[in-house]
Amino acid sequence: MAHPVLEDLLKLPPAERAELAMALWDSLGDSPELFPLTDAQRTELDQRMAEHGADPSTAVPWEDVLRQLRQE
Repeated sequence: MAHPVLEDLLKLPPAERAELAMALWDSLGDSPELFPLTDAQRTELDQRMAEHGADPSTAVPWEDVLRQLRQE
């Protein structure tokens, strides 16, 4: 059986549940040990961030990504 607090949270409207989920997800940023990266992954992320910083116009809006995924 689910925790009583969870049962109450699951009764929230979808938008409020989504907001809560995002807040919980964002709070995990304070615990990087939960998502260990290999040296190769860290290097790749650093490279991608540098490329984006050099030319932010190459970013694709999330809505466009979703639209493309739904078309395939």
